[in-house]
Amino acid sequence: MSRTSEFARETRETQIEVAIDLDTPREPGISTPLPFFSHMLSALAFHGRIGMTVRATGDVEVDPHHLVEDTGIVIGTCLQNTLADGAVRRFGHAVIPMDEALSEATIDVCGRPTLVYRAEFPQTHAGSFPVWLFREFFSGLVMGANIALHAMCRYGENSHHMVEALFKAVGRAMGEAYTLVGGDAGERMSTKGRI
Repeated sequence: MSRTSEFARETRETQIEVAIDLDTPREPGISTPLPFFSHMLSALAFHGRIGMTVRATGDVEVDPHHLVEDTGIVIGTCLQNTLADGAVRRFGHAVIPMDEALSEATIDVCGRPTLVYRAEFPQTHAGSFPVWLFREFFSGLVMGANIALHAMCRYGENSHHMVEALFKAVGRAMGEAYTLVGGDAGERMSTKGRI
């Protein structure tokens, strides 16, 4: 069984198509008009061992906020759609360094969208990308996937390193949380009998 999902979202502001395959890792295929954002999505997919393609366009000349948040929503929706195919491990956690920076991510595939985001960046941008927008991405991801995500940049001196370590940590935690486990889908994920 291969757990795959495709989802598209089109608004007046953005056009986004995402396909994911949780069981067949491959080179990520990411295309957005925001190079640093594309780089981070590639890191998330690669380190999560998730086959993922993203095609996203939008009104970034107005503000990249719409594209970044909506991409998170669509990726999250794809993840949510894979849950019909079996029970997953549910919890995932990773702490990842990148040079002087250390970031941490913990995921609970719990059906209750919650984001705890702790990041104080020493520089406002990585290249031309405003790093504060990553909160919007993770907020959209959490809403679409119906997960709890605790994402923290513990420390660092370089915003690029801090964010990249965080995306790698989220990818690793995601790969672990969505690992398929045997048994009855509902009963294996919660003592309540279902999520």
